Amino acid sequence: MEKYRTGLRARLCAVSCLVGTGLAAAGMMEGAHAATPVSTTATTTATSHHAAAHAPSHARRATGAHPATAKAAAPAATIPDTPEVIRVLRTRDANDGGGGMMRLETAPHAVQTVGKQYIEMRSPTSTGLDLVKNLPSLNVTTPDSEGMEGGQIQVRGLTDLDMGLMLDGAPAAAAKYLAENIDSEDLDSVEVTPGSAGTDLPVMSAAGGVMNEKSHIASHKAGGMMDFSYGTNNMSREFIRLESGDIGKTGLRSYFSFSNTHARSWMGSGINQRRHIDFGLQKDWENGSTARLFLSWNYEDFTIDSYPDATAFYNYKHTGEGYGRNSNPSSDNYWKNNNDHWNQIFLTAPIHVVLPSRFSLDLQPYFSFGQGWDGSPGGTTAADGSYSTLFGNSTAYYGNGTIASNQNLTNYFLQNEVRQVGAVAKLNYQVDQHNHLSLGYWYENAQTIQSYPLSATMANGADPSPNWSKYQINGNEVFGQTAGYELHSLFIQDTAKYFNDKLTIHAGFKFVMSNAWNKQWMNHSSNYTGARTEANTTEPLPQLSIGYQFNEHHQIYVNAEGDYREPSAVDLGWTTPGSKMLKNQYSIKEELGYRYHDKYVMVDLALFNYNVTNRILDTYIGANQYAPIEGGNQTMRGFDVMVAGRSYYGFSPYASFEYLHATQDSNVTDGNGNLIRAKGQQAIMAPHVMANFGLTYKYRGFFANASVHYTGPQSVALDNSERIPGYVTDTLSLGYHFKPFMYAKSPTFRLNFSNLTGSIVRTGAMGAIYTAGNQGGYNVNYGSAAARSANGNSFMVEPRFSMTGTISTSF
Repeated sequence: MEKYRTGLRARLCAVSCLVGTGLAAAGMMEGAHAATPVSTTATTTATSHHAAAHAPSHARRATGAHPATAKAAAPAATIPDTPEVIRVLRTRDANDGGGGMMRLETAPHAVQTVGKQYIEMRSPTSTGLDLVKNLPSLNVTTPDSEGMEGGQIQVRGLTDLDMGLMLDGAPAAAAKYLAENIDSEDLDSVEVTPGSAGTDLPVMSAAGGVMNEKSHIASHKAGGMMDFSYGTNNMSREFIRLESGDIGKTGLRSYFSFSNTHARSWMGSGINQRRHIDFGLQKDWENGSTARLFLSWNYEDFTIDSYPDATAFYNYKHTGEGYGRNSNPSSDNYWKNNNDHWNQIFLTAPIHVVLPSRFSLDLQPYFSFGQGWDGSPGGTTAADGSYSTLFGNSTAYYGNGTIASNQNLTNYFLQNEVRQVGAVAKLNYQVDQHNHLSLGYWYENAQTIQSYPLSATMANGADPSPNWSKYQINGNEVFGQTAGYELHSLFIQDTAKYFNDKLTIHAGFKFVMSNAWNKQWMNHSSNYTGARTEANTTEPLPQLSIGYQFNEHHQIYVNAEGDYREPSAVDLGWTTPGSKMLKNQYSIKEELGYRYHDKYVMVDLALFNYNVTNRILDTYIGANQYAPIEGGNQTMRGFDVMVAGRSYYGFSPYASFEYLHATQDSNVTDGNGNLIRAKGQQAIMAPHVMANFGLTYKYRGFFANASVHYTGPQSVALDNSERIPGYVTDTLSLGYHFKPFMYAKSPTFRLNFSNLTGSIVRTGAMGAIYTAGNQGGYNVNYGSAAARSANGNSFMVEPRFSMTGTISTSF
């Protein structure tokens, strides 16, 4: 009898797989509960002789064969002892179009996703920002081609500072430092919801939506992968990932990866170094409960870029004279005197527990901690050894009492701690077959401890550690700040599905309570001897979205929600203790969308309207440092459209377009009390038009992907007095998958190119400014020239032509 049950279970599994195959082929996408459905294409292979003999029997039943014939074909007594082996093949690309540049979505709000097959064609040095450059809602700017320095995002008239940047649903590093989070080989997908943030997500700044990176899930089979890359700017990179596979019968599996990257600065002098570790662990239980852990460590030591103002940019474009750091150790702008040293740890551990009586519990704790410093030119002492500080003219001396004259100095932005810790707890209840209800609580505590010491530059021109007493000036009598916030939030949400899951209604409400602080200290004292500012705020955040699928091809949706942004801990650290706390930014957003798909094409159209009050903007003040300013009110209206083709004779096209009409709705006052007439102007960093085109081709082992991005002209000053023209960027990927050879299961060679035409273009502003002209108090250093005030805004420039070659394989 036991043998009969074994064979019956195997045949039922085979039938289930066949039914799943038929449903996937028919394109039946109903019942998708998550934002993005997971579709599989399955085939069954019976390896025993008995399974092959009974395959026609199942076929006859499906076509209405005579019951007696079917009954006679499967007598229990003929079940052999040999167990059947069922092999299920998954096709992860089933929902992709455009070679992975677009994915089929069913959520009742805008979702834009790049898939694994696209990620695997790009250079391993790519960050999440590089991978989403061709999505319709985003304009992404990156300062380097080696993936070590992150970048910035413009999204529907807002910036990445208005977005929730997530890794596996937990808050991650800011876009400027996105490379700290994870290596591209350990990314499975990057998903952007440009106008929406889930009620249960731990985000406090999501007016511009959410970008969520999803990490690799450890394999059930032991093995791994490795790759080696070499490219322009003397870039070299090594990566290896080791998979444990299933560990006995524990239900555990894990992976560990390490990468090392080295490159020269593409503009001026400088050497950049990055080392990174990712670790993943997963535990599964038979009842559907799961627990995951993702841990990463990142160390960076890179040259802080010089970002040109308009004068320096046009001088480079017309004469070829660079604006980067120089190679003269006696210069204050020597590249070794302009370094960023940083260590970062990131951890998240989501747990899903299936409980009795239709209950389940989700718990996601997360933690990140960073520590390091930025060095920048600090001028020189006078001939008599005096220098100017916050305390007036003083005599400069080292820790050993030596008087310094005509000595180069180094300013520091020292962060002894940048910490973010929190957790989301959510209790779920399946009320009935239609309604899924969740109640939750979110807690977060974030803090930065930062100071601004001054040291003598070392004799070899390099900046010493700011904690090295031998070079500290006046014992480092410095001003410092401790700033941060503590946040408590309660939320409730319900997702209802009716009419065979064709109608989806999601309603949620989140209430956030926050206490923010900014405290001054002097001379590293543990007592807060200076001014302090504190504020308690509350924010109600409602959300309602409705989606309806007319049939397997057509869907419409509407989405409306409120989002807010309060100053981050780092933002608070750049405000003056004792001064008025910045008001929270609040946004009301509406979306109307339509989707269509068939076996040839996918189309996604989204219309949006945003109203933002108390806009918070950041202005760049040099050396990787930003200060928040008030930007008034703003309105943004427009639409996004994405179109992607399924593979046709190996070709998979992709195109996207955005039209944006964003206006400034109020005048603003600058830091000196001057009225800036911004009302009615085009909103800052909000181009009217963006367009993308991509084409993927695959034939046997060969693959290729080309993409072109266009961004229209934009304002880079609040009063529209400074602008930059539109520009075009491009990328190209070529590669070949070779047949397995010995231990190399997937030997692959690929070439990745960027900026093929060598365009010299500004791709975006470093931050906001009030008006064009001299930016007093903000000094810039270019090449060997003396420091001067910035002339207008500063910009990211598209890195010059670059090529990266990579060999890789799994094993």
